[in-house]
Amino acid sequence: MNRTPRTRPVLFSRRSWPETRRIADILRKETIGGALLLAAAVVAVVLANSPWSEFYESVRSFTIGPASLHLDLPVATWAADGLLAIFFFVAGLELKREFVAGDLRDPRRAAVPIAAACGGVLVPALIYLAINSGGGEAARGWAIPTATDIAFALAVLAVVGRCLPSALRTFLLTLAVVDDLIAILIIALFYTDDLRIVPLLLALVPLGVFTLLVQYRVRSWWLLLPLAALTWVCVHESGVHATVAGVLLGFAVPVLRSERAGGPEAGPGLAEHFEHRFRPLSAAVAVPVFALFAAGVPLGGWDGLRSALTDPVALGVVAGLVAGKTIGISGATWLLSRFTKAELDDGLGWVDVLGLAMLGGVGFTVSLLIGELAFGAGSEPDDHARVAILVGSLLAALLAAIILRARNRVYRRIHELENLDQDADGIPDVYERRDDTT
Repeated sequence: MNRTPRTRPVLFSRRSWPETRRIADILRKETIGGALLLAAAVVAVVLANSPWSEFYESVRSFTIGPASLHLDLPVATWAADGLLAIFFFVAGLELKREFVAGDLRDPRRAAVPIAAACGGVLVPALIYLAINSGGGEAARGWAIPTATDIAFALAVLAVVGRCLPSALRTFLLTLAVVDDLIAILIIALFYTDDLRIVPLLLALVPLGVFTLLVQYRVRSWWLLLPLAALTWVCVHESGVHATVAGVLLGFAVPVLRSERAGGPEAGPGLAEHFEHRFRPLSAAVAVPVFALFAAGVPLGGWDGLRSALTDPVALGVVAGLVAGKTIGISGATWLLSRFTKAELDDGLGWVDVLGLAMLGGVGFTVSLLIGELAFGAGSEPDDHARVAILVGSLLAALLAAIILRARNRVYRRIHELENLDQDADGIPDVYERRDDTT
């Protein structure tokens, strides 16, 4: 399929076939995880507002773990600090891969999702702070509407956007990856109240040994898992949120094979191997179980729901997720296109960017985590924030579904052309464009 070379940079241009196939595999797993996440959230809300609510709360607050190590924690805390460390480990692997071998290694390709992610963090935070301008405890929740939940968003796409062009899917995933990195930095910098240096320094010892072993492609679980657990315990004791340990461990894993191991041509690096192993565990177990214990909030009927949603904290979260994400992501992308004089790819329009930006307002897993860190689990502001996260995410998903569904005929035509672009060997006929695409 031949096309006239463009003289301007192109936004959302076609990716290479191996990269498209890799992204499709990731999205397939995350979509399944998103369905499980939605199911777990629904079960949690139902249990918290049913005759079994006392049983649900007793399970959430049941304490387990060795007190001598300060790990006698409630089940809900184990889900947030322990299971989500697996989620952030996979995020760390994906982040490093994107920066080393993925789209983010090329500044021209990375510019769009990075700018969109930054806009999608800054604008929601400003909207939240404008609504909660009185300061005080409510202002601590400014980061709640800044996160995008890729699993939840992809579950929506599985229903309404099956034929979404691969470039837009890649943009959404890459945006979420950068969003995760920003969320990690926010948690580490702004939600660490009592930093203890000694345990943090001690964490470097098992982390260093773990790093050394994976550099030599050691994959023995009986060596790596104890080192990972010890790193997690030390980070937990330091006062930094324990999920940061997962990110550090993910960053330690090499993406490309060393020359000693045969070089990149010899096959995928250890990061891809670990990602295949742990992504299903993260998507199908860690995140849904966290949602099961984090999303259950007593609504108190319609009066309670109305009361919760009129609270400034809840208003800030809903406005940040629905309006802030839409304005921030689409606005930053548009400004970048004006600055670089870039064009959208053939068949796409700014309404497609708007739809994806709205889908970016689906904030769930990390938003719930930040709400707990900001206000304390079980507090009234945290309950209001949880209600707002559920309502805001569902509203953003609904609005995005309306836009993307209306464009489905266009997406189906592009999808058919993408399939036709593959020759008999499965290699796509990439558009003939100049190398200065964005």
